[in-house]
Amino acid sequence: MRYAAFLLALLFASSGSWAAESALQQRQAEARRDQSALRERIGRLEKQIVGSESSRRDISVMLKKSETAISELDRQLDTLASDTGQAGQQLQDTQRRIGEQSAELSKRQEYLGDQLRAQYASGLSPWAALLSGEDPQDIARELGYLEYVARAQADALLAVRAALDELTALQKQAQAHEAELQRLAKETRQRRAELETQQAERQAVLKRIDAELKKQRSEARNLERNEAKLSELVDALAVAIEEEAAEQRRVREQQEAEKKRQAEAARRAEEARRQAQAQAESDAKAEEARKIAEARRAAEAIRAEQAAGQETGSVPPEPAPREAAPQSGRTAQQGLSKGLPYPVRGEVQGRFGMERPEGGVWRGIVLRAADGARVAAVAPGQVVYAGWLGGFGNLLIIDHGDKYLSVYAYNQSLLKQVGQNVRAGEAVATVGATGGQVEPGLYFEIRHEGKPVNPLLWLGKQ
Repeated sequence: MRYAAFLLALLFASSGSWAAESALQQRQAEARRDQSALRERIGRLEKQIVGSESSRRDISVMLKKSETAISELDRQLDTLASDTGQAGQQLQDTQRRIGEQSAELSKRQEYLGDQLRAQYASGLSPWAALLSGEDPQDIARELGYLEYVARAQADALLAVRAALDELTALQKQAQAHEAELQRLAKETRQRRAELETQQAERQAVLKRIDAELKKQRSEARNLERNEAKLSELVDALAVAIEEEAAEQRRVREQQEAEKKRQAEAARRAEEARRQAQAQAESDAKAEEARKIAEARRAAEAIRAEQAAGQETGSVPPEPAPREAAPQSGRTAQQGLSKGLPYPVRGEVQGRFGMERPEGGVWRGIVLRAADGARVAAVAPGQVVYAGWLGGFGNLLIIDHGDKYLSVYAYNQSLLKQVGQNVRAGEAVATVGATGGQVEPGLYFEIRHEGKPVNPLLWLGKQ
């Protein structure tokens, strides 16, 4: 079989090497469908990235507001600290003035008390002056002086007390103002602490979003590379299988033509043999008649001598027919049917059509199984690919005929080579975790005409 050579040529040759126009059109149509599906997957991932970037912008705006608010609160705290210092200074000045006025009040009270005690000690009073018998004018003058002095001292005392009351009121106002400033400073510090907590939380969210964005972008790049590789491989295999079928049809047509040519040659040979046999028999009869005639003539001539003679001829043997040459080519397959056996026993994960963690959707299923477990072919067919492929590790693909393929990936080792025919249930690989996988398992696909179909609809029960 030249299938392996055809596959390698199809995978690495330029587009001008495709011979059949129909195969080229099919390949182009499949490429367009794969490209459309790939763009849809990339579009969904890009929407996720746009959403993450939008969230990042929102968090950045909120973080900016928090930082701006913290800066404004710091400015307010600085202003409150300055105002509190001024209020404290004013309170100290008021307390100092209260002390001075209190001392002045005590001094005047003491002075007035001294005067009253002196008047009492000297006996100088209005009634004593009237009863003293002194000159009434002198008495009136002394009484007027005493009244003036007493009134002046009382007014001064009242003025000092009024000033002291005013300073006391100012002291209460200053204390209330200082307490209010301290309350505002405490509330501002509490608000600043809350904003700092929000700032830390938003910074953590921003860091997480940045990590998610980095992961999503990396996954998008990996998805693009892996899907491109698999799509390119499947497209090449689809074209190769189609050309293989065309080659088989051409061989069968050549064989049929050869059979017809050989049958015609045999018929002509048989006809020639029969004609030759009939001619030989006719010639033998004619020769016998001639000899009989000659014998009769000779008998007439030598009747006296009583001599006669007779000869006989022989028929040549028939040629042996040739045997037809044996036909060559791979065994024809009949496609797939429902109720296929599982390629390996294991828990079904990554179901067909479900979203993948790294973006996009599953085109097959993942069967979690023990490392090194045997992987079996789900149906008879021929191995058309066996090798390593990025994102899929050790990969094996079987052609089951009628444009059906089964795909086995993540394998630890491949037990079959390209061109080998396999039976249903025959071991073709062992379970592994190649292609960048973390846990051992088997990635399994079924494709028809190059398109992935749900394997669970084709597989039976485990």
